[in-house]
Amino acid sequence: MYAERLPPHDLNAEESVVGSILIDGDALPGVTSFLKSSDFFGERNRHCFEAASSLSERGEAINQVTVAHELFLNDHLENVGGSGYLSHLVMVVPTSVHIEHYARIVQRMSIMRQLIDVGGRIAGIGYDGGPDSDVAMSRAEELLFAVRSGRGAGDFTHIRDVLDEYLEESTAMHGPDSDHQAPVTTGYQMMDRLLGGGMQRSDMIVLAARPSQGKSTLAFNIARNAAGGGNSVGVFSLEMSRQQIGMRLLSSEADVDSYRMRLGLLNSNEETRLLDAVGMLSDMPIYIDDTPIQTIVEMRGKARRLQAERGLDLLVIDYLQLIGGTGKIDNRVQEMGEISRSIKGMARDLNIPVIACSQLSRAIEQRPNHRPLLSDLRESGSIEQDADIVSFIHREDAFISREDWDKREPTKPYPENTAEIIFAKHRNGPVGSVALYFRNDVVRFESLETTPSMEYA
Repeated sequence: MYAERLPPHDLNAEESVVGSILIDGDALPGVTSFLKSSDFFGERNRHCFEAASSLSERGEAINQVTVAHELFLNDHLENVGGSGYLSHLVMVVPTSVHIEHYARIVQRMSIMRQLIDVGGRIAGIGYDGGPDSDVAMSRAEELLFAVRSGRGAGDFTHIRDVLDEYLEESTAMHGPDSDHQAPVTTGYQMMDRLLGGGMQRSDMIVLAARPSQGKSTLAFNIARNAAGGGNSVGVFSLEMSRQQIGMRLLSSEADVDSYRMRLGLLNSNEETRLLDAVGMLSDMPIYIDDTPIQTIVEMRGKARRLQAERGLDLLVIDYLQLIGGTGKIDNRVQEMGEISRSIKGMARDLNIPVIACSQLSRAIEQRPNHRPLLSDLRESGSIEQDADIVSFIHREDAFISREDWDKREPTKPYPENTAEIIFAKHRNGPVGSVALYFRNDVVRFESLETTPSMEYA
């Protein structure tokens, strides 16, 4: 049935786009941010658009004469119908004012054709079968995601296009849509300073610690702070239920003791603060998935859907070692390597920072100096390799009593509830550390008025 029908297209809209450019060459930059030559169905319209784009890249004037000359140099003038066709294009458009409207029609028709093509390729994936349905689903999702994101399959890109993207993003960061391009702030001033303004888009950020050191708490605190700044946040919690996360966030937001809150031992003032906190948190774009056993393929699909339907600026995964494997790899170290690479790929695909919490090995407890090292990351050295940032939570009071501390460091105060956030790897910035204070009663990390220590590699 489909073979008998022409793919969706609108030649009138295509001619109107090219005609508008011929009338007013300055109209071209207004559509190049979303319209590509490959979006044109008519070959001669595509050649005309490419000729105008080439002139624009060289900073030359764009009009009927220069486009005709450019087509001639590329041996396309005769194919498009000569100068007579260009005259026709100028005649069919009275003004270039509505070029964006015409261009959106061309883009929409192009997307419809891409969907038809992807539909056939997905059908091919289904017919091919295969032993792993998760892999098939992932391939199908990637094809659809490429259409939605405006990107085709990976290929070589000229450095000029890369630099143009940088200039566009730099301009956007200071424009009306800057919130969608700027780094996502953690809510901790000194941490944001060390990170160069916040968590950078497409970064994989590993937050690692031994159990009960507060890695989940810090990750959720950062998620709440990011959401409070207007960013949409997704949380994959493979360890805690959504109710437990909700209670933690509520205790922190209301500044009410979490233990007394669970027992219902609250006074009227605390109850009022809780109600206010419920209202505050309810308005924040925080989305929680507490499915206990799931694979990275499932998580990637859910994250893509969340971004498409509600937006997604930051993703938190708590925690790495609980992510299920595909079953194809018997070695857990190799399996963790595959999971780590997939998380980094997800950060790049979605163009968001991804915080991945991770456990540290017991080697810390067996050393005189308990400060974490990169080699302490559990089960895979590829976590260190794939991550853009590796940070550790170190709390000295978890390893030494007050009495032993006073014997060892008699002139220094006992570091009770003081946490050092160590940035041991920072691919695009300095390493260093930030001091935070942990309030166990309300399950919250708070800033300490200290300057972060930074060291450039």
